[in-house]
Amino acid sequence: MSWIIKYGIDLLKMFTSFIFAWRGIRLAVKEENNMRVHVVAAVVVGLLGFFLQISLTDWAILLLVIGMVWTAEIFNSAFERLVDMVSPDFNEKAGKIKDMAAGGVLVTAIIAVLVGFLLFSKYLLALWEK
Repeated sequence: MSWIIKYGIDLLKMFTSFIFAWRGIRLAVKEENNMRVHVVAAVVVGLLGFFLQISLTDWAILLLVIGMVWTAEIFNSAFERLVDMVSPDFNEKAGKIKDMAAGGVLVTAIIAVLVGFLLFSKYLLALWEK
């Protein structure tokens, strides 16, 4: 009987952690302009994928790069808030930390655009040749 209580508590803790994580995602979308840009871009890419009827493998690749960009943006936003909390006044070192985190998002977004270009090019060329 004690194992039921133990695993029930563990499941409750896990469920609670998912609630906090979803709250973090909603907060990022609600309060971060760049996150909303990434969401809109993902919707556009998704619609293009449906229109072009891309393969399952290509969907998997798209979802991976979209997830990478979203993850990078959420981490960047968290870093920025943490730095602002720890160093509310101007601080050159704090600024460098924020710049580096933003650079990580930029690198991820550039890679995602390149992957999208490579992935969609074969479908768009096939449409062009029709």
